[in-house]
Amino acid sequence: QVQLVESGGGSVQAGGSLRLSCAASGLTFSRYAMGWFRQAPGKEREFVTAIRWSDGSTYYVDSVKGRFTISRDNSKNYLQMNSLKPEDTAVYYCAAKRSNRALDVTNDYDYWGQGTQVTVSS
Repeated sequence: QVQLVESGGGSVQAGGSLRLSCAASGLTFSRYAMGWFRQAPGKEREFVTAIRWSDGSTYYVDSVKGRFTISRDNSKNYLQMNSLKPEDTAVYYCAAKRSNRALDVTNDYDYWGQGTQVTVSS
C-alpha cells in the first residue's frame, strides 16, 4: 500500500520560512517524480513544483520561483519555503507520479498525501 505523509506545516509571519517533508512508502521511490501542489480555500488545487526521478530536473510555478526549493533523498521529498507571503497560505499536498511527463498537471499524479496546512500572516 502506497503512503505519502506530509509534515512540517504550520503558521508563520510573512517573510518567514517553513520546510515541508513528504515521507513515501510502498513504492519504488527512486522511480517516481514528486510534486507539491497547494489548495487555498475556494480555489482549485494548483501546481507548485516538481522534481523528476530520472535526472533531478526541477520545475516551479512562477509565483514561487526564487523562494521555494524542492529536493529529494532516498525516501523523502522536501519543500523549502522562504520569504513566505500571505498568498502562499494553503493546504500543501505531496504527490507521486510514475511518468516524468506533464509534471504540472494535477490529475496525472498516481498517489497523493493527505495535505498539511501552511498559514502565512501579514
